[in-house]
Amino acid sequence: MPFYDLKCPKCGNEFNIMAKMSDRENNLINCPHCGSNQLDTVFKSVNIIQSKKSKDECPNRHVCGGCCNH
Repeated sequence: MPFYDLKCPKCGNEFNIMAKMSDRENNLINCPHCGSNQLDTVFKSVNIIQSKKSKDECPNRHVCGGCCNH
């Protein structure tokens, strides 16, 4: 399940919650402060978690996309 950064336009409360995509799409998430389900998405920084690289992996994979057969 993804995390969402949301803001309630009714009370101004901003919060982060882990929820199903379908819950977000169907307005099933409620503001923990006032209970409203009319929430706006707040865009913040994105965190990307990457697994360890293997010894045989190309050090320039981000450039070549792994097509150099290194």
